[in-house]
Amino acid sequence: MSDLRLVVVGAAGRMGRMLTQTIPDTLGVRLVAALAREGAPAIGADSGAAFGQGANGVPVTSDVEAALAQADAVIDFSSPAATVAMARAAARARVPHVVGTTGLAPDDLAALADAARATAIVRSGNMSLGVNLLSVLIEKAAKALGPAWDAEIVEMHHKMKVDAPSGTALLLGEAVARGRGIELAEHSARGRDGLTGPRKPGEIGFAALRGGTVVGDHTVIFAGMGERIEFSHRAEDRGIFARGAIAAAIWTRGKEPGLYSMADVLGLTGA
Repeated sequence: MSDLRLVVVGAAGRMGRMLTQTIPDTLGVRLVAALAREGAPAIGADSGAAFGQGANGVPVTSDVEAALAQADAVIDFSSPAATVAMARAAARARVPHVVGTTGLAPDDLAALADAARATAIVRSGNMSLGVNLLSVLIEKAAKALGPAWDAEIVEMHHKMKVDAPSGTALLLGEAVARGRGIELAEHSARGRDGLTGPRKPGEIGFAALRGGTVVGDHTVIFAGMGERIEFSHRAEDRGIFARGAIAAAIWTRGKEPGLYSMADVLGLTGA
């Protein structure tokens, strides 16, 4: 079978640079286009050399249609607006789309669901194996313990991260909500400050910390009467997200249109 031809969206970003470095070192895939916003300083430059690696022969471009014309799949860690635009373009071209972008609003998610009627889309707030396994365990724990155990999610990221809570924290919050059979949006408590009064029964709390160069730390706490259970995941290298996204892209080969998760990719759906 020929190598899977990959396009990286947001190639100038942290994850984009990681992907342009990781793809050439991964068997079964090859980089065919590195997309950046129109007018970006790196446009026209070699995507390897421009981002501190060895030259790879793939120039940075803003030509989406030309990139999709030679693609088997797209990997996208960009911005919500760019991701929605790419989802629509990939749907028109019938090219599978792997989305690791965070900070997506309900309207953005609706646009992805619409695009998924024409092509396979894998979306996750976190692409790592460990986090997606953790979400399965969290769902089971939430179901077993019930709402009598208070659920709090604490996350920390580097100081340059622009959205909070993180996509991973929300992914884990959704796992708690599924385990309890409720909607996260209706039971989410964020950014407590001042005289908030006692904790409301059934709340799923979030706390976001920012500082330094932290790649990503997440802890889900279930606090009961006289005891506490904590589940934690610590990311030490952004390479785990790149490798997971590449695995997701490979998995999309031959898949029917639809909106998928990393649990689907890893065979954890229904586990």
